[in-house]
Amino acid sequence: MSDLHPALARAEAFCTRYGLRLPILLAPMAGACPPSLSIAVAEAGGLGACGALLMPPPAILAWAAEMRAGSAGPFQLNLWIPDPAPVRDPDHEARLRTFLGTFGPAVPPEAGDATPPDFSAQCEALLEAAPPIVSSVMGLYPPAFVERLKARGIAWWANVSTVAEALAAEAAGADAVVAQGAEAGGHRGCFDAGRAEAEMVGTLALVPAVVDAVRIPVVATGGIAEARGAAAALLLGASAVQIGTGFLRCPEAKLAPAWAAALGRARPEDTRVARVFSGRAGRSLATAYVAAATAPEAPPPAPYPVQRGLTQAMRDAATRAGDVERMQAWAGQAAGFARAEPAGEVVADLWEGMRALLR
Repeated sequence: MSDLHPALARAEAFCTRYGLRLPILLAPMAGACPPSLSIAVAEAGGLGACGALLMPPPAILAWAAEMRAGSAGPFQLNLWIPDPAPVRDPDHEARLRTFLGTFGPAVPPEAGDATPPDFSAQCEALLEAAPPIVSSVMGLYPPAFVERLKARGIAWWANVSTVAEALAAEAAGADAVVAQGAEAGGHRGCFDAGRAEAEMVGTLALVPAVVDAVRIPVVATGGIAEARGAAAALLLGASAVQIGTGFLRCPEAKLAPAWAAALGRARPEDTRVARVFSGRAGRSLATAYVAAATAPEAPPPAPYPVQRGLTQAMRDAATRAGDVERMQAWAGQAAGFARAEPAGEVVADLWEGMRALLR
């Protein structure tokens, strides 16, 4: 990267710091980051990633081993900071089970008992896997864990959705912040789950505000899937771009075909933020299930992760049937730009387009 444009010079410095050839990062999407996708992105010069939310420690270590077997490129491992224990309401959950039974198999009462893997054990697995970068979402790692990361030379990136969160992350010792705009697919990294819908800051407004507020590098993410958006993010002050939905149609993502095809047809207005899959606010395709579950007469979703457990049978059945209208089809607002091409080609074309725009 010999270009003199300030945006490219800043990106070059970031890439040098983290062993990258290109400032293009795969987003750590829980459940949608097979090693094959990260290997392809890393081999093309970008950063691989794993959203490890639902993975027990052996699975985290296995993912990292497979990644390293396929590429010497860098990668990040990401964990959610745990939510407080949910408040349960058996009567309300019974109504939800009846409602969800109209979209899939009958939902047993114990389905709502779903719990994530043990967070402390996952943190130990991250230390054992020793990736170059560990990232957080939905809050900040405990100070003692941050100290252990830094003692082992592992960088910590904090996913943020507001300027206040970015300032808190910097004060807590984050090496970089990933500023996630409201256009992002799936769950956004809001520290306060209850304010997710109230603090829907778009990428175009969020990134420069965070850049001006903190002294550490800023990665832009949310609604970025092609060269114009990526170049714009660098012009706004970001040091790199992180892309999620834009990689989901690549064959290496191994996405359900119906979901991948629907992404290619989606316009920005064809997505919607709702809590009806997991109990946390997340942006998905505006499918028939989403429309029905957000209708005034539908029972409101249970808290996370109870809702995730209650919807599991429906989501599994939809995947088996290839029925995107009932799938948990996460999608950012730039989904229509996602290309059904090898991830390495997507990375190369993105970078070529970004360079041309920033000359």
